[in-house]
Amino acid sequence: MKLSVIGFGVMGERIVRASLEHPSPEVNLVAVWDPSTNAMVRLAKDIPSAPSAASLEEAIGLADCVYIASPPKTHLSLAREALAAGKAVFTEKPLGVSLSDSQKFVAETSGNRVAVNFIFASSPAVAQLRRWIDEGVVGEPTSLKIETDFATWPRGWQMDAVSWLARREEGGFTREVVSHFLFLTSRLLGETTLEQAKASFEIDGLSETSIQAKLRVGDLPVTLTGGVGTTKKEDHNLWLLEGTKGAVRLIDWSTAERHDPNAGWITAPGALPHSEARPIILRDQLTKLAAMTAGHSHDLASPLEAFAVQKIVEDILASSI
Repeated sequence: MKLSVIGFGVMGERIVRASLEHPSPEVNLVAVWDPSTNAMVRLAKDIPSAPSAASLEEAIGLADCVYIASPPKTHLSLAREALAAGKAVFTEKPLGVSLSDSQKFVAETSGNRVAVNFIFASSPAVAQLRRWIDEGVVGEPTSLKIETDFATWPRGWQMDAVSWLARREEGGFTREVVSHFLFLTSRLLGETTLEQAKASFEIDGLSETSIQAKLRVGDLPVTLTGGVGTTKKEDHNLWLLEGTKGAVRLIDWSTAERHDPNAGWITAPGALPHSEARPIILRDQLTKLAAMTAGHSHDLASPLEAFAVQKIVEDILASSI
């Protein structure tokens, strides 16, 4: 797979590094392009071994697959340009910011080589949760709780993208973080529907500061909360599934735990902090992307799955108070 990366922000840089460090010759980084001169200067300085492209057209032309790591408003237009050139596409979430355009894109791309970068598709911790659920650790699920909390938004490492991440139009933690946990819920438990929600926006034009929502997966009730200034950690999250026999949870992205009535919460063997798990996840995402690009089966997030997540996210944000 000859891979081009469009956008050299945080996620673009992570994929560039993961591509260059990938152990398989099936993953071959051929171009990186960003419309920002400063970003391209940083690329040359920080990762001099990364190949750069002089234009978007050149980056697309060199590739078998195009990874899109630009701001959300540009995802679909760039994806369509790459698809029109006969390339496979791997785009960052959210799929888009317009529900009607995203729905149209899903219809256009049915059967095409397109995937969305929801990292839980390749998470070892999520794989462990699935094994526990399949083994009956939970029993019949009775409730699911999702919590997402932040000291500030954007998080410290995202400040280079504050111009859009902090704004209501295409940023906010619901699109950037909560979406991952909605994808996780649907992947592990089934189709998720929103029953009621409210989102708070303290400053006009800026992104949400808190959300509350009730959702459902079949008969399973789901509660979702999120807020800024609600934790001292830069980023804290919880996905907790309780049932008739026990419970399992995912904490701070990468720590899977199961509850034992006698021993309390037990962490999965070999659990890693997210800083150490992330390179493994990105490596495996790229391995699956190479398979998709070659026309083979894979379990990366589909545009249809991403649209289902986007629909819930945008409905939550539309419920502002």
